[in-house]
Amino acid sequence: MTNVLVCIKRVPDSSGEVLLTEDAQAVDGRHVGFTISDHENCAVEQAIQIASSTGGEVCVLTVGPAEAAEQLRGALALGCHAATHVVAESAGLGPADVASEIAAVVAAHEAEGRHHDLVLLGNDAADSGDFQVGIRLSYLLGRPVVTGIGVIEVEGDAITATSDGPAAQEVFEVPLPAVVTFLEGGVEPRYPTVSGRMKAKKIEIEQRQPTTAAAGPKRIKLKVPPPVPSQVRVLGEGPSAADAVVALFAELGVTR
Repeated sequence: MTNVLVCIKRVPDSSGEVLLTEDAQAVDGRHVGFTISDHENCAVEQAIQIASSTGGEVCVLTVGPAEAAEQLRGALALGCHAATHVVAESAGLGPADVASEIAAVVAAHEAEGRHHDLVLLGNDAADSGDFQVGIRLSYLLGRPVVTGIGVIEVEGDAITATSDGPAAQEVFEVPLPAVVTFLEGGVEPRYPTVSGRMKAKKIEIEQRQPTTAAAGPKRIKLKVPPPVPSQVRVLGEGPSAADAVVALFAELGVTR
């Protein structure tokens, strides 16, 4: 039996144009709605699969504003069994603050007899680009960590974590308990059912307050990179362009 804690974050939907707040400290989500990142969608799916195959349970956790209960309900509708909400304003939290609050929840749950064998997170924050929470959390918990993972398999008291490396597939064997950060693409997230949504409405969300004063994000500002300019290459006109087309195919490695 493997019990999983999966951590999610309420972030602006970035499928459209990305706008920043006036102080350039956060992505402005007032006009685009809110969601969780694709990385976290995959982490939730992997958590549900692991719990289902091992007879364990999944608790979904967020550290964020009261409105983040919407994202917790969404994860519950997919098949998570319980939810914990550390109610805090995201704008005042840095990666160290978030990791500290997650570690405090893990410790509190363990004191209550609820042990989390595996903690899953998205590889990075979709709104601020922070890659630090998983690493900081593993340090606080004294657990091994692997990052940028696509698929996990549980084998007894250990996991096999697979990722796509720069040259080939990479496989890590890690003892439990452990911390893993996820990248999208390894598993296919499911969609909530009507019965799942109805069931999620009946589950009581555990609410907690922050355990320490936040140190803050310590960032200078965020910056939206300029759009990549499109390029057009004119090869010619009519039959006279045939040689240029063949040369382009050869340049691109296209063969018959």
